[in-house]
Amino acid sequence: MERSAEIGSSIFVKGEITAGEDLVISGRVDGTVTMVGHTLTVNAGAEVMADLQARTIQVSGKVLGAVSAEERIELTPGADVEGALTAPVLLLREGATFQGTAETTRSAERRNLQLAS
Repeated sequence: MERSAEIGSSIFVKGEITAGEDLVISGRVDGTVTMVGHTLTVNAGAEVMADLQARTIQVSGKVLGAVSAEERIELTPGADVEGALTAPVLLLREGATFQGTAETTRSAERRNLQLAS
């Protein structure tokens, strides 16, 4: 079973977070969060002023910054995001708000495909 860490609702972190496991943010984070190959979840009530990078990112709270995912970004009802979204798959659910730019990219698997000649 894979481990998951959590930044609780009463915790404030300022600086750079690098994780080698899934992470749930329920508190406040200012800085950067980098988690290549793992899932980042920003819970409802969380306040994140940071650039985020992970395999998948699900946001239900407030995020101000660049959000980049290797596979997908999902903004759920109640999410309030301002910044740039970049991922192969972007999901904006009813009830989420977003202001900024959005760019879909090719997944790593699709970039490595070659056409037969």
